[in-house]
Amino acid sequence: MTTGWRAPAWARPSDMFDLVRLAGPVILSRASFMLMGLTDAVILARHAPGELPLVLNGWLPNGVFLGFGMGLLLGVQVLTAELNGSGKGDDTGRIFRRGLWVGLVYGIIATAACYVVAEPLLRLLTFEPDFVTATTETTRIIAYGAVPHMIGIACSFYLEALRRPNLVTAISLGAVLVNLVFDLWLVPQYGAVGVVWATTGSRVFMMVLLLAAALALTPALKPSSAAPRGEFLRQNSVGVGQGVANVAEYGSFNLTFVIATLVSIEAGTIYGLAVQMMGVVFMLHLGLGTATSVRVAENCGRRDVAGVGDASRLGMASSFLAGSILAVALLLLKDPIAIIWLNADDPQSAGAGLAPTLALMLAGAAAVSVFDGLQAVGSMALRAQGVVWAPTAIHIGSYAMIMVPLCWWFALPMGLGVWGVFYGITIASVIAGLGQSLLLEWTLRRIRREGLPHTLPEPVVG
Repeated sequence: MTTGWRAPAWARPSDMFDLVRLAGPVILSRASFMLMGLTDAVILARHAPGELPLVLNGWLPNGVFLGFGMGLLLGVQVLTAELNGSGKGDDTGRIFRRGLWVGLVYGIIATAACYVVAEPLLRLLTFEPDFVTATTETTRIIAYGAVPHMIGIACSFYLEALRRPNLVTAISLGAVLVNLVFDLWLVPQYGAVGVVWATTGSRVFMMVLLLAAALALTPALKPSSAAPRGEFLRQNSVGVGQGVANVAEYGSFNLTFVIATLVSIEAGTIYGLAVQMMGVVFMLHLGLGTATSVRVAENCGRRDVAGVGDASRLGMASSFLAGSILAVALLLLKDPIAIIWLNADDPQSAGAGLAPTLALMLAGAAAVSVFDGLQAVGSMALRAQGVVWAPTAIHIGSYAMIMVPLCWWFALPMGLGVWGVFYGITIASVIAGLGQSLLLEWTLRRIRREGLPHTLPEPVVG
């Protein structure tokens, strides 16, 4: 007898509701970072479009160092969610305090490193002397925000793992408004320098409020039981894998800004705006990935193999569906977005001639974002299961070894200009998305046969 079609086990309404309930606030909080960047780019493009590459290239060393730091702190989220899922939420304070120290020390190192390498790196990339001088200044101002950013990330990961994402969202959206006020105040007079000071100021604002929330409303300061043997190493090994992957991804994408700027200042402006939009869409996937990671880690803490598989597959399916819907919306809105961003309704504006090219590139960005989302959610679901280096290898291969060389080759030797850069990131994103998806499915089938790859260590007595 035919029973009809049944929904997959991972598509239970209760699980979908739980994912949305956790992912929604996380998406908004993650989107705040890109909304700040998008606000910066649009306001600067309207006042001084020629200065946008000063900001985008100023993120080259900062993006690499901050990307590694954000990955390094991922262990705060994974271990906190595991303990919370296994009924040991009161012991999570030691994870958070450890993460604060790691974030503080790493933030100081990142600030010093970016300050020192900024000018030599830009000279090595053969930019013009005046461009090097101006970009060095923006790079160093961004670097001043490394410590508050790292501490704020540690607090965000901890609160989200304890299922308190609404606090993070409210504070993050408040920072977007603070950043906007700074932009409107500083950019008309100071241009790119005003943008980066606004960024650093908003990071300080976020750090203060997130730290206050974590200390006041969680077990952050509560004495914990003795740490299991190897917990500190495991916390940071989970994070190191993500950090290396972030270096490959963020560093490679920042190098594509350099390649686009070497084509021309106009190319750097168009490409930068298109990638900023991709970044905003990517925050949807990052939020879904974070929620998926928490749900997977909770099931790992409960030793629920079926739950790990269901949480992982639901996250991937949600990413594909939501990404496809947003891609269609961006495709339909590409022309008005380009006109508004570049002030192209005024024929005399500096950006009027760039709007048609930007609109076409936004259409392409819509499709690329779907694959970019799959690689993000897939890699985060894998790391929550303790699979660290295989997804990292996919990141390094896709972005550092494929994307950057292709972007350079297509744009400069092949003479395709800014479109060559875009073709390169498209190919790399498709490879990364498919690679992480296949690796995740293979891993889920393996743990169904063999069990989870790690167990929570027992506390050390005495």
